[in-house]
Amino acid sequence: MASAAASHTRALSAPLSVFHPAARPAIHPLALACALACVSFTAQAQESTAVAPTQTLAQASATVQVAAAHADRSAPVMKDVVVSASRDEQDADALPMTIDVIDAKQMEEGHVSDIRELAEKLPNVTVPRAPARFSLASSSAGRDQNSGFNIRGLEGNRVLMLVDGVRQPRSYSFSANTFGRDYLDLGLVQRVEILRGSVPALYGSDGMGGLVNFITVQPDDLLKGGKTIGGRVSASYDGSDNGKRVGATLAGRASPEWAWLVSAGIGRSSALENMGTVGGVGSTRTEPNPEKDKSHSLLGRLVYTPSAVQKHVFTLEQVNKKADYALLTAQGTSLGGTVLDSNSKTEMNRWRASWQGQWQQLGMSLADELQLMASYQGSDSREWINETRRNLPYRERDVTYDENALQLHAQANKILRWGTAVSGKFTYGMDYMRNKVVNEQNGITPAAGEQFPLKRFPNTTETSTALFAQADLHYGAWSLTPGVRAEHYSIKPKQQGFLPAVVSNSDSAISPKLGALFQASDAWSVYGNYAAGFRAPNAGQINAYFENSSQYYKNIPNPNLKPEKSNTFELGLRGRMERMKLDAAVFTGRYKNFILDQQLVSGTPGNRNDPGIYQSVNLEDVRISGFELKADYDWGKFAGGNWRTHAAYGYTKGTETKTDKPVNTISPQQLVLGVRYDTSNVGVQLSASHWAGKKAKDVPTTTAWLSPSATVLDLSAQWRIRPGTRLNVGIYNLTDKKYWRWSDVRGLTSSTQIVDAYSQTGRNLRVSLVQDF
Repeated sequence: MASAAASHTRALSAPLSVFHPAARPAIHPLALACALACVSFTAQAQESTAVAPTQTLAQASATVQVAAAHADRSAPVMKDVVVSASRDEQDADALPMTIDVIDAKQMEEGHVSDIRELAEKLPNVTVPRAPARFSLASSSAGRDQNSGFNIRGLEGNRVLMLVDGVRQPRSYSFSANTFGRDYLDLGLVQRVEILRGSVPALYGSDGMGGLVNFITVQPDDLLKGGKTIGGRVSASYDGSDNGKRVGATLAGRASPEWAWLVSAGIGRSSALENMGTVGGVGSTRTEPNPEKDKSHSLLGRLVYTPSAVQKHVFTLEQVNKKADYALLTAQGTSLGGTVLDSNSKTEMNRWRASWQGQWQQLGMSLADELQLMASYQGSDSREWINETRRNLPYRERDVTYDENALQLHAQANKILRWGTAVSGKFTYGMDYMRNKVVNEQNGITPAAGEQFPLKRFPNTTETSTALFAQADLHYGAWSLTPGVRAEHYSIKPKQQGFLPAVVSNSDSAISPKLGALFQASDAWSVYGNYAAGFRAPNAGQINAYFENSSQYYKNIPNPNLKPEKSNTFELGLRGRMERMKLDAAVFTGRYKNFILDQQLVSGTPGNRNDPGIYQSVNLEDVRISGFELKADYDWGKFAGGNWRTHAAYGYTKGTETKTDKPVNTISPQQLVLGVRYDTSNVGVQLSASHWAGKKAKDVPTTTAWLSPSATVLDLSAQWRIRPGTRLNVGIYNLTDKKYWRWSDVRGLTSSTQIVDAYSQTGRNLRVSLVQDF
């Protein structure tokens, strides 16, 4: 009975997840969803005589935990609970993988307002962001702002990004145009879970670098202690970009069965500050280009719980981000003195509608629990830029990239027991995704040899289907997690008159996974895992086409482009003593058929007799290895408060095996040290982050500018003015250190004269006021 109650509590409180990818198309996901839904309706009929409780077991447990935490601020920190490993709540310490959990409390105290700040103190995790120094026809740097996550040297679409389990739009780049993946407002987020390395079988095998799941706020997060209405309002200021944000969340319980939530945020900011001192116009400017950013977000959620063993969550979400630039660096001498004025506007908009359903205690031979999800998500990205030129025609470029995705997920869980020695859970199901991808370029005064409208690749429908299965088995001190994912994808382009003949593409793969954990004692455990990865090429990589007949170069499709495949291994050690937590992990991975976009494969650009030919190609073999260390120690009470220290260190190295050249996307090692002091009303934290300098032997070219080592101090404090009211203040880069991050400068050469334009923000203040009610 105790184990059944724990299982019941875990599933009711778990946010539902979503998914993607591929397997056998003969089994349509809608058919499976309908069949499983029939099971659910049968279960619902059996439950109809039961009285819905005013508070589920999960809610009651959460209420007790929160009350205990408020009663004693020096009490031991509760264990992290994650859903991203199996789409069900689990103790992070019981999982054979490296996981970081950052909750709303930590983001508030750390003044985290975007994904770049989220990754600041996570070694081996970065979010590249170059300054906006682009022009109409050259440089993609800075167009995508926070471009996405880099985990252990892998970035872009090799990292799986989710919101409540729903896949986020991909990044896209072609020539001078780049669109990133930051369709997010962290003000709507209750918790972020980062899984490092290849993800479990329940997720797409294309997450070779890892998984980042943003879990948005639920009504139960604000309706603690039997509240029928509750909420949160906040206002914040971030001196790194003069950013201001106000947000409000309101939740209510209309009846024991129905709960609702509405959350909204508005933000205004400017360019990310740096340590540049050269102003004016032209390419020598190192101060940021003038920039005005606007963001709006809205989340609506309705939760229906007809009984203690059934739950439905309906969600609407929209995030819109806009930026206006005055491109002073593109004026004057940057293009032979012909550009008199240049401005740009970019916009990223994402919306989704989703339904997630959970059924518990089905008592069937094939399933004890059931999860279904259906989501439709649209994303629209646009970049508009103009140039006024001396003695040359005025020109504009208007580039769009859109994705519209239907995602379906069906998952069943069956509790396993073999006698008294072996227990566990078997999870299986299906994912389906259909994504329509569109790009177009319009404008005024096309370049010589071009015409509008222009498409980089044809309108394309991408579909993927996956069957997955995973078991969590426990035998004494041992836990095993075997899994497998069978995926099938297809790419079907639409032939359009101004493009050459296009090709369809499809493939399948089976990706096995295996994790093992041994609990050597109450304090110590060791784990290991193996995972195979599989990432299909996308429409823009297979059918990319562009030709400029007057400049003598072109991009051509590659119908023979192979999917990427990987094999990764990780070994880890955990220590959980009364006062100390220790984590250590070593990892290695081999990545075959690595896809590089738009590489020069023959000819010379500008040569009439031998034009340059560009194409997406496969890189034969890449190896990436490294390790991570984390430690946390509770020193107990001293000088009227509780003291804790924290340390984290990460190191990664990567090599292209055929040429023995280093992988350029890997950042130098990082060390983070922190000390925290807490009383009932005040918390103060001092942290130091040290980045090693980039060495010449760790870059693939001899002409690269190498970022020097740097140590940065941050000081933050929280004043808990009264229950529910908190003032957070932080001074970041306390010593006003000039420093650079490799992820931002890795495209610079040693001869550059504008390196200060890529420097990080100097000393800056961040403040927020939060009120819970």
